[in-house]
Order: sequence, then structure tokens, then C-alpha cells
Amino acid sequence: MGKVFLRYVSVGVINTLIHWAVFAIIFYGLDASQAVSNLLGFAVAVTFSFFVNARFTFSSDATAVRYLLYVAFMGALAATFGWLAELWALPPIVTLVLFSGVSLVCGFLYARFVVFSKEENAS
Repeated sequence: MGKVFLRYVSVGVINTLIHWAVFAIIFYGLDASQAVSNLLGFAVAVTFSFFVNARFTFSSDATAVRYLLYVAFMGALAATFGWLAELWALPPIVTLVLFSGVSLVCGFLYARFVVFSKEENAS
């Protein structure tokens, strides 16, 4: 599992850069809320992450069911962090750092044991 996690982390670094760039453009450039900026940054980055992780990390097929499972879970996580950041008036960088760390661990566990489980979701 260590090798798989390292692959997930390497994809996560690129995914994080994509997420942060989109977040910054939307938050600072379009003056949107952190919740909206985080959710849209996530939407762009998660698509990249899903397809690369399916192929490179988990050697699995990228099916519609798996995509929806992954996006729904990660989207709920992103929206929750954005909402909490607004509630607690966190600086945007804190939102991004917290979300990146938690989503790395939670996202890996969910992807490994739910989305890309060899026994489940094979369709």
C-alpha cells in the first residue's frame, strides 16, 4: 500500500496546484466567496485527479459510477471546508492548507477502499 499512497501523493501535488490556482483566480479575480472558490477549484482539480489516479495509482477503469462516487465524496468535503472557512472567517490560505491535508488522507482512503476497490464498483 505504501507505493500506491506515494503515487496518490504525487498526483495530489499536481492536483493541489490546479486547485489552488483555480481557487485564487475565482476568489481574488472574480471576488467570489471561499465556499464557491473552493468548490469550483475542486471541480476542475478533481476531474484531473480522478482520471490520473484511476490509471496511474490504482490501475483501474475510470467508469461513470466511480467518477460520481469520487466527485460526490470529495465535493462534499470541499463544500464543507469552504462553508466552515466562511463561518470561522479563516484566511483563504488556511482554508487551502487544511483542505489539502485532510482531502489527501480522506481522499486516499475513500478512493482505495470504496471507489477503486477491486471487489466493488467494477462496472
